[in-house]
Amino acid sequence: YGLTRREEVRHQLQEIGIKPVIADLDQPASLAKLPSKGATLLHLAPPPGTGQTDPRFRTLLHACNQSGLPAKIILLSTTAVYGDCQGNWIDESEPVNPQTDRGRRRLDAENALREWANEYQVPYAILRVSGIYGPGRLPVERLKKGLPILQEEQAPFSNRIHQDDLAMVCMAAAERAPNSAIYNVCDGHPSTMSHYFKSVAAAVGLPLPPEIDREQAQKQLSAGMLSYLNESRRMHNTKLLQDLGINLQYPDLAAGLANLHLQS
Repeated sequence: YGLTRREEVRHQLQEIGIKPVIADLDQPASLAKLPSKGATLLHLAPPPGTGQTDPRFRTLLHACNQSGLPAKIILLSTTAVYGDCQGNWIDESEPVNPQTDRGRRRLDAENALREWANEYQVPYAILRVSGIYGPGRLPVERLKKGLPILQEEQAPFSNRIHQDDLAMVCMAAAERAPNSAIYNVCDGHPSTMSHYFKSVAAAVGLPLPPEIDREQAQKQLSAGMLSYLNESRRMHNTKLLQDLGINLQYPDLAAGLANLHLQS
């Protein structure tokens, strides 16, 4: 089954063998017939774009109370729950310290899942996902506009995972993750955010973006982009690879970008 709120997606799901469930996490009544009983539930939907909580996920958990408890829940969260780590290498033992509402919303979903799963004795796992890239998920339009990036020597570290590897991790977690497990989902080869933009530009044949310093960035970049530039961390993925027996298809950015023509 695949839940979507868009009627036009119904046929796309059916074509790949997924039974569509038309419902809206912002409309609790639409979830009355959620096929949750005994299912492995992968929650991939983002929270609302504002606020510090995730009412959508809480609505889904409440719907499971009515429709039947799932056998297991896999929640996609974000590495933003760690906040700024000043470029240090961290693993899953790092204390959470979200410093943006984006990170606080995801942590709220994690906390809601823990409380609910403990009460109803439903196994779960949390995937703290880094930046997702791949065909259709590259900053091509931004590069075409020639928007500036931060000078690389001033740029924070960022982490990423190819979308195909993320899909594989989701399936592995659904099948093999022990109860209450938390995994950092990344390729384990961080680089600066500016290096990422320049690498994508080279891969798709676009001019390198202009570079500006932090003072200029405060005036020229969006609030959303600035929020990413204020956090720097380098993520270990050892636990993910060892516990779930994962071999990433794209173990670093170069591998992922080198195969763009094969993935399109």
